[in-house]
Amino acid sequence: MSQDEITVMDGGKCIYQLRGVRPFLSDKFDITKHKNYKLLEDYDKKNLFDVEGYLKNIDKIKINRNSLITRL
Repeated sequence: MSQDEITVMDGGKCIYQLRGVRPFLSDKFDITKHKNYKLLEDYDKKNLFDVEGYLKNIDKIKINRNSLITRL
């Protein structure tokens, strides 16, 4: 594709560039149809992951035998 073709490309298409594979044209995936969409911030702002807060407190986290670990 030329640079001009890329600039006027259909909004429902995308170019995937993966390591070890030549770039290819594909349809975009509608994330609202994914089974885990409800876990994203796009679905609910309370799902925001605070990276700065996590990194600031990482050294305070201690896991021991009595720690309860839950998984979504």
